[in-house]
Amino acid sequence: MLTAFVTHPDCLLHDMGSYHPECPQRIQAIEDQLIANGLMDFLSYVEAPVVTHEQLSRVHTQRYIEQVETSSPMQGIVHLDPDTAMNCHTLKAARRAAGAVVKAVDVVMSGEAPNAFCCVRPPGHHAESRRAMGFCFFNNIAVGAAHAMMHYGLERVAIVDFDVHHGNGTEEIFHDNPRVLMVSTFQHPFYPYSGDRPMGGNMVNVPLPAGTRGDTWREAVGHHWLPALRDFRPDLIMISAGFDAHMEDDMASFGLMEADYAWVTNELKALADECAEGRIVSVLEGGYALSALGRSVVAHLRALSGLS
Repeated sequence: MLTAFVTHPDCLLHDMGSYHPECPQRIQAIEDQLIANGLMDFLSYVEAPVVTHEQLSRVHTQRYIEQVETSSPMQGIVHLDPDTAMNCHTLKAARRAAGAVVKAVDVVMSGEAPNAFCCVRPPGHHAESRRAMGFCFFNNIAVGAAHAMMHYGLERVAIVDFDVHHGNGTEEIFHDNPRVLMVSTFQHPFYPYSGDRPMGGNMVNVPLPAGTRGDTWREAVGHHWLPALRDFRPDLIMISAGFDAHMEDDMASFGLMEADYAWVTNELKALADECAEGRIVSVLEGGYALSALGRSVVAHLRALSGLS
């Protein structure tokens, strides 16, 4: 069976203005690199559906969902915070991005694919239950995790976040939820200036300083994440796959390389084989140096597909 590649053309239409780093070209850079490396033959294309209101309401308040919907402009750009803006296509892109993760959970839980990667934007892990921030509107991975627990009755879902920015929204939504374990690494002190004090005992937050390179990062993952994940024994592993910790990405000051993303993916894949019947759902978050982003996703998907 092939790794599922879940996406939709609507995700290209969301645009927050000229020179904004979270741009449509991010998805194009990924797809270009997948084609250039011959990986498309090893992926199963799945079209992302629109998320339902019920699925969103499991992690976001009714008032917030209505705020996003009513903020959608007929033309021009409307800001929900200084970094996070909507054009006339943003709402449908955000609905597709969240719907993609729900669909990926369905595909993996049904056994149609061993694992899945959601190539979507806008990203989601900064979106809290009641507010947009950090380029994020709906918390895509949280929507998918809640669906896995509600629809499939999973008792233990692990969320792994290796974006260079702390996934504050995911933590805010799931803190102290005993059915969720979240493990993360992130640059600190740095946007969104959180995570150094975990909100719950189910949060394994590993803040690391600017200048962190792959060897230090791998050591932190091996020391903090992997033992916690093995003790938790998740039924499903979900990845907030941000690639902005790459050395070439000037949105932050980490020094990871493609080999680091391949390494951690292989570690998580082995762990999923141990306790989750191999089930992994990975969701694109950050990554703004276009060439590095594309190459990093190739490394990630090679590992997910068992090609490296």
